[in-house]
Amino acid sequence: MTRHARNSTAGSVYTYHEKKKDAQTSGFGTERQRLAKESLKSFDCCNLTLQPCANPVITKDGYLFDKEAILQYIITKKVEYNRKLKEYEKQKQTDEEELAAIAAAENKKKLEDFVKTEKNIKIGSKISQLAGPSTSTSSLSNMTGDKKNNLPSFWVPSQTPDSGKAKLQKPESTIYCPVSGKVLKAKDLIDVKFTLADPNAKKSLVAQQNPYVCAVTKDVLTNSMPLAVLKPTGDVVTMDCVEKVIKKDMIHPLTSQKLSEKDIIMLQRGGTGFASANNELEAKKAKPALQC
Repeated sequence: MTRHARNSTAGSVYTYHEKKKDAQTSGFGTERQRLAKESLKSFDCCNLTLQPCANPVITKDGYLFDKEAILQYIITKKVEYNRKLKEYEKQKQTDEEELAAIAAAENKKKLEDFVKTEKNIKIGSKISQLAGPSTSTSSLSNMTGDKKNNLPSFWVPSQTPDSGKAKLQKPESTIYCPVSGKVLKAKDLIDVKFTLADPNAKKSLVAQQNPYVCAVTKDVLTNSMPLAVLKPTGDVVTMDCVEKVIKKDMIHPLTSQKLSEKDIIMLQRGGTGFASANNELEAKKAKPALQC
């Protein structure tokens, strides 16, 4: 049986591997592939440096950053804004001065043209009185009179339109999160506190396989677990703990503080293998498609 026949008569038995092979050999359609474990960062890594956070903070939207890295990002954006604002103000002042100079030049030219016209009228009337009646000898040539100093064609390079300097737009002072694209303010950053599984461990955090545990249940935190941060204290807990323990009374288990929905911030990150955790874990590769 040919491949076309199998597609039309036995599509249900056309396996995933056969479809994948057919897509690769045909060269058409869109390939979808699950991201591997090495393609995703660990839950305790900064979204900017992609390294474990020395001093973790989280945004109100749930994105984790190293405090030094995100503050440096905010400072850099502010410096860039100030630089662009100075350039914009300088260009604005230059434009105003140019407009004022153009207006003054136009007024001066109008005055000169008026004086010149008045003189020509007086001289012309005297000549006409002396010479008597005569026919007009005005010329249509563009090389006579005042036109003789102008170039005869606008096709020459000096007469072609010029785009001029690009106009700068007034810069925006708002700073946005590099991941979510939402408004980011330093005062909104929340300190995060990871609970160590073994506070007395001699190995470094990088060398330990699973160094952190849930602050309440003491379950080992892995990269496949959905996690949340309790805003009042910054403690990291599992979403399983949130659903089964915290949301029953909406009270912080460690401080007995009353909590609201806004106090539970879900940690936005990737998962491992097929364990999805908030993010899209599928990569797509578009190929040319035939259209009938």
